[in-house]
Amino acid sequence: MPRGGARAVSGPPPDPRSLRSTKAIDKGGWRTLPAEGRQGEPPEWPLTTPAERELDLWHDLWVKPQAVAWEDMGQELEVALFVRTLAEAERADARVDVKKMVRGYLDSLGMSVAGMNRNRWKIAPAVEEPAETAEPVRRPSARDRLKVVPSGEGA
Repeated sequence: MPRGGARAVSGPPPDPRSLRSTKAIDKGGWRTLPAEGRQGEPPEWPLTTPAERELDLWHDLWVKPQAVAWEDMGQELEVALFVRTLAEAERADARVDVKKMVRGYLDSLGMSVAGMNRNRWKIAPAVEEPAETAEPVRRPSARDRLKVVPSGEGA
C-alpha cells in the first residue's frame, strides 16, 4: 500500500469561489448545468430487460441537470448500472456492499454535493417565471392628498 502522496479523491473538493479554483475555471474547469434539467425522452435502456422500478428510476434521473453532462459523455451504461444497483439497494435485505456501491455511483455521477464538486459541476440558478403583472400601485401625490373644500362649507 503506497504511503503519502496524492490520491484520486484526496483533499477537499474544489470550491468555485476559491482563487485556486478560479484558475481552473479559466482553463474550462467548471461546468454550469441547466437548472431545468435535460429535456426530451431518456435514452434507450442499455441493459437486459429492466424491472418496473428500474424504468421509473431511469426516467426520473434523465430529467436532472446532471443528465445533460451524462449524455454529452455517453454515460448511459454507467447510469443504467447505477439504476440497477440502486433498485437492489432499496430492498430491505440489501447487502452493505451494494449500498456502498450506490454511494460511489452518487459521487461519480455528480448526484451528491461532493460528486458535483469533484466533477466541477454547478447548477445554474433557476429562472423564475415572472408572476402575473398586476396594475402597479399608485401612491397618492401631494396634490391628490389635498382636499378641495368648496366655499361656504364647513363654516
